[in-house]
Amino acid sequence: MELYIHVPFCVRKCAYCDFLSFSREPEVRSAYVKRLTEDIAAFGERFRDKEITSLFVGGGTPSILSPRELEKIIGRTFECFSFSKDSEITVEANPGTLNADKLSALFSAGANRLSLGLQSADEKELKMLGRIHSYESFLEEYALSRKVGFSNINVDLISALPGQSPDSFAETLHKVLALSPEHLSVYSLITEEGTPFAGGLDALGRPLPPYPTEEEVEEMDEITESLLPSCGYNRYEISNYGLPGRECRHNIGYWTGVSYLGIGLGAASYFNRGRYKVTESLGDYLKGEGEPELTEVIGVKEAMEEFMILGLRMIRGVSASEFKKRFQCDIETVYGEVIERLTTGGLLLRDSDRIALSPRGLRLANPVMAEFLTD
Repeated sequence: MELYIHVPFCVRKCAYCDFLSFSREPEVRSAYVKRLTEDIAAFGERFRDKEITSLFVGGGTPSILSPRELEKIIGRTFECFSFSKDSEITVEANPGTLNADKLSALFSAGANRLSLGLQSADEKELKMLGRIHSYESFLEEYALSRKVGFSNINVDLISALPGQSPDSFAETLHKVLALSPEHLSVYSLITEEGTPFAGGLDALGRPLPPYPTEEEVEEMDEITESLLPSCGYNRYEISNYGLPGRECRHNIGYWTGVSYLGIGLGAASYFNRGRYKVTESLGDYLKGEGEPELTEVIGVKEAMEEFMILGLRMIRGVSASEFKKRFQCDIETVYGEVIERLTTGGLLLRDSDRIALSPRGLRLANPVMAEFLTD
């Protein structure tokens, strides 16, 4: 089983973000950590027979917490759960919230992977997004992370930003590649409802500059897809690239159907063919209502759809033999017509066992994967 712990607090919410995150004073954050560690202990007892292969502490901005609070969360998790010897322990951290004490606390507590939310190396783009850091502060905190001892660092970037050009995006990529992080996540911006961006405003309430054209977005994708592999990064998922052996095991687990337990406000879980969700009310959570509620029972049809849709996010695609092992029937019995049509149309690649998105299919991933919804 994999483990996810949610820390919903941020210094301030970014203009494009629709995650469950918000700003709160230190007293509320401390009360949350107390409640969170109580849940960790309770779930550790309930799932004591499960070996934890990866832990991901996400948010929000977990690194907004104090060194002592970060140590308490990770330390309690190790006390209460049984981890595999080579488990991956990732903590999300945003530049502008890190210092030597926090990084040392994370490293000494057992974190062995950092995920740093840079998003852009362009100062104008950072201000438009509402990020609290500059590129220079990111560089300082990245160097501190290395000095403390972190040897596995991911950097998050966003493409297709308002006002962004292929040249400015390429400059961001080159600057980050010069630092030699072990992993890069490069996401294309999706404008979510309810955010300032959806209302056409940046983080300062100003009208957004024009979005890149479809041709410019495609050029940014092409830059990413050619530059990163040329620098030794393996594209193993639609938006993720890692040096050999540095692929994010936690996320691969999500895409390949590994069970996971989510602890904390709004956290989602998947185990025993069921989906579960914790309340999103901070007040209710602090009063002790942290029990995940069953939201969906996954039937065979839904499990097959998820196997295909999530598995096709991986560059290696899905295995026909694994499909048969899980569902006791041939993949062609369920999806033969769809696979044949998409392969003929140049959107899928097929060999004796594996089915994967073609380069063209990767560009059209969402509509291609929607073809595997059987209703």
